[in-house]
Amino acid sequence: MQLTADRVNVALSCLVRGMTGLRHDGRFDEPNLDGTPGDYVSFDSWEWPQGVGLYGLVSLWKSTGDDKLRATIEDWYDRRIAAGLPALNVNTTAPMLALCVFWRETNDSRFEQVLRDWAERVLAEMPRTPEGGYQHNVSDRINDDELWDDTLFMVALFLAAFGQATGERRYIDEAERQFLVHARYLSDPETGLWFHGWTFDGHHNFARARWGRGNAWITVGILSLFELAEVSPSVRQFLQGVLETQVAALLPLQTASGAWRTLLDDETSYEEISATAGFAYGLMRAARLGFGPAEWAAAGRRGLQAVLANIDEQGVVGNVSYGTRMGPDLQFYRDIPIQPTGYGQALSILCLTEGLRHLDRKTEAA
Repeated sequence: MQLTADRVNVALSCLVRGMTGLRHDGRFDEPNLDGTPGDYVSFDSWEWPQGVGLYGLVSLWKSTGDDKLRATIEDWYDRRIAAGLPALNVNTTAPMLALCVFWRETNDSRFEQVLRDWAERVLAEMPRTPEGGYQHNVSDRINDDELWDDTLFMVALFLAAFGQATGERRYIDEAERQFLVHARYLSDPETGLWFHGWTFDGHHNFARARWGRGNAWITVGILSLFELAEVSPSVRQFLQGVLETQVAALLPLQTASGAWRTLLDDETSYEEISATAGFAYGLMRAARLGFGPAEWAAAGRRGLQAVLANIDEQGVVGNVSYGTRMGPDLQFYRDIPIQPTGYGQALSILCLTEGLRHLDRKTEAA
């Protein structure tokens, strides 16, 4: 089917409806450490899937100025803050990114202290590994001395955005530090892809899984960092090189459908759409910003087509892998079940929103 702006616009409207309509059906009941039920599916819980989802909604609202979308975002944060915020960890920090971007755009004073208190607690209280990386503690597990690539999207981007909004450089400096420490231990020098995690207890990369969505967090994360904050020139140049090396490895691994697999370099693993959406977003955005050759944009468009092909009539994105713990072996990743989630919706919203900008730019050039 032809890739047109009208087609993408219709799909975007469906995606928003699909995200806000997601419900936890009890299929995955994972209690948190404090005894509360875990919810990685519905739209009404303060966790990382919802945080990523809100980032997608805020990005779409910034692009469209839609008043109904703004009301949806404001209502979500008003209700969740009034109900009381959860304990601080990597994953519960994720909703703060979208709130910070929203606050920067609206100057709504009622959110400033919430953001400041959380940012201060991240700097002062979040457990660290050797060399100062944020230990990937989450609501249902303590991961002693472990670095995961998810942390950069869930925590470092919030610090960068808050530092830029307030003019306080120390937050941006901390975000840069996290990107550098994580790149040191998670970026694979052999392939240019990223491993899912690293442990200082034994000094290894677990199953050495070059996991699709984890790599997408890096692609999206590096570009978002450049957008959200004024990054030090040397750090920007370093991370741009990391991105270029990663993309050079990604392009040959794109499948005939335009998608990428849940284990990027493993043909026995399934095609996974949340990672595909992240990569397609990153490739189209990078091309629009002047990074990389023309093949980046072409690969991004093929990825966009794959995402569109996996959106059903209710606006729900299919073939999204469920939340993924650190796997002991590669089979663990092959066996992660498929489940519609907020982050699948959100990464697809980012992808389609960027796709519209990309298509408009192509039209203008023509």
